[in-house]
Parts: sequence; structure tokens; C-alpha cells
Amino acid sequence: MKKLPSTLPNMLCVLTLISVIAAGALAYVNKITAGPIEENKARTLAEGINSVLGVADAQVQQTSEAEDANGNPVIIYTTDKGVAVQAIDPNGFGGKLSVLVGFAEEGTIKGYTVLDHAETPGLGAKAGFWFQKGEKGDIIGKNPGEKELTVSKDGGDVDAITASTITSRAFLRAVNVAYHAYAGASATDAQSGASAQQNVKSSTSDSPESPANPE
Repeated sequence: MKKLPSTLPNMLCVLTLISVIAAGALAYVNKITAGPIEENKARTLAEGINSVLGVADAQVQQTSEAEDANGNPVIIYTTDKGVAVQAIDPNGFGGKLSVLVGFAEEGTIKGYTVLDHAETPGLGAKAGFWFQKGEKGDIIGKNPGEKELTVSKDGGDVDAITASTITSRAFLRAVNVAYHAYAGASATDAQSGASAQQNVKSSTSDSPESPANPE
């Protein structure tokens, strides 16, 4: 095969051909991996929800999206076994820290898991277990509605991760945000239920009375 002359047009054609082939290959790889990636995310989320609610087979019935006061996304997962809330704090030591928190009906924390973080291994990365039941910073059973969770260094009653106060503050801020989203959603549901009940009563009272039975 005759070698193409090393001219600018020929080189541009070769580079264009290589780019097209590479782009096609990447598109193909993305296509075949997109499904498994989404399935893995869904499985991880389902496992996380079960974990924070302390159950084995919670079924998500409704997913609601909101924003906290700083515009960060908050996701509320209402299941047949309770409510789990995903919240983030962007100001961890290494950047964004995302948590999933399960709440009991009265607002106490049933469990949590750290979904994503960029904290230092051996230090801030300990957030995944430091605040669990029986650990030094145990927050399980606490109600952020009665008192917001803060580290003892800031006047709170939660022990910060050793040498990782910044991570601890970010973690607790995210948990507090999750609680407020849960409380807000619960209040909205209660108000909707009360409104529906009032509508039923109003409809009943507006109905014409049945005629008295003749003696």
C-alpha cells in the first residue's frame, strides 16, 4: 500500500479518522456500562436505606427532592418501613460529604450511612463508623429537633472524630439538614391529612339531613 504523503491535509484526515473511531468506541463503552452502573447505584441505595432504617426489605413508595437553605440538594425516600433522607454538606475537609439518615416517627435517628466523601483515610474517613451506636460519637437515638447536633468543642454533646473536627462539623450539619427535611415533609403530610379530613367533614355536614321516620 502506497504511503500517504506527509502533507497537512493528509495529517488532518488521519487525525479526524482517529478521533471519530475513538469517540465511537467511548460511546459504545458508555452504552454497555450505563445499565450496570445504574443498577449498582440502585442496589447501593436500597442497601443503604435498609441499613439506616434497620430493616431488610424496605420498599420506596415516594421520592421527594428539595433544597436546604444553601441550595444543596436533599432527597427524601418514603418507604413502607420509615423515612430516609439524603443530605450533603459541601464543606468537609476534603470537600463534599453525603449522608443518608433514617428517622423514627418521633424524629429520633435510627441509623445513618456515609454515601460519599473525600475525607482523609484514617481520620475524617472514620465518619462512617465514629457516630454509630456504641461508638465515641454515638448519635443514634438522638433527636436533632430537640437540640441540633454539634460537636462538644462548639458547645454540643457529640464527640468529634479525633483530629478531624472539620469533618465532624460537616457530618453533623448534613445530619441536621436531613432532620429538618424530614420534619418539614412530616408536617406537610400531617397538614395534607388534616385538610383531607376536614374536607370529608365539610362534605358530610353539607349533606341534606335525612327526613325523620314517620311515627
